[in-house]
Amino acid sequence: MTAAIAIIEFYRRTIRRMEPMLDRWFLGLFARLVFLAVLVPYYLNSALTKFDGPFSISDGAYYQIALPAVDAAGGDVSAVSFFPWGLTVFLGSYGEIILPLLLVVGLFTRIAALGMIAFIAVQSLTDILVHNVDAGTIGALFDRFPDSVILDQRLLWIFPLAYLVVKGAGMLSLDKLLCTIWTKRMAGHEKGGRLSPTA
Repeated sequence: MTAAIAIIEFYRRTIRRMEPMLDRWFLGLFARLVFLAVLVPYYLNSALTKFDGPFSISDGAYYQIALPAVDAAGGDVSAVSFFPWGLTVFLGSYGEIILPLLLVVGLFTRIAALGMIAFIAVQSLTDILVHNVDAGTIGALFDRFPDSVILDQRLLWIFPLAYLVVKGAGMLSLDKLLCTIWTKRMAGHEKGGRLSPTA
């Protein structure tokens, strides 16, 4: 009994020490590294199929994102209206590059993670409603098969993003660096304001 109590106390002491050490930097960094390792290559590869050049969106982007509008225009991408379809293709194509890069470096992390969650939701709806993927690809929640592409995998994709929305990127990020610079600058302004004879 004494040994069991000693083990429990050791565990509690270890957790009490470990949690404050890791709390402000580890999970934010880990969530971003998971995103980098698993999803950044996927999204950057997908984004490259949507561009003919740095500032030229390809016809393929319209076929991937706005297929109903392209079909309605008789396959002529130039006849697709800018609003809402052209705008959707523009935002989706550039968002697929910009949002992952912001997340990796930890810049505007909460907004970028929220944008990425919205991107995944729209991507999933497009796969279901436009590309008509089959029921096996869509999958089901709370079943014994954890490998469906949309409901299972993409829910797991969203988890680290949801963490970043709620908690931010943590200490090892550009967000933290900018926050530190901003705080020092504001403290300098306040100090200067108090010492100024004209204040």
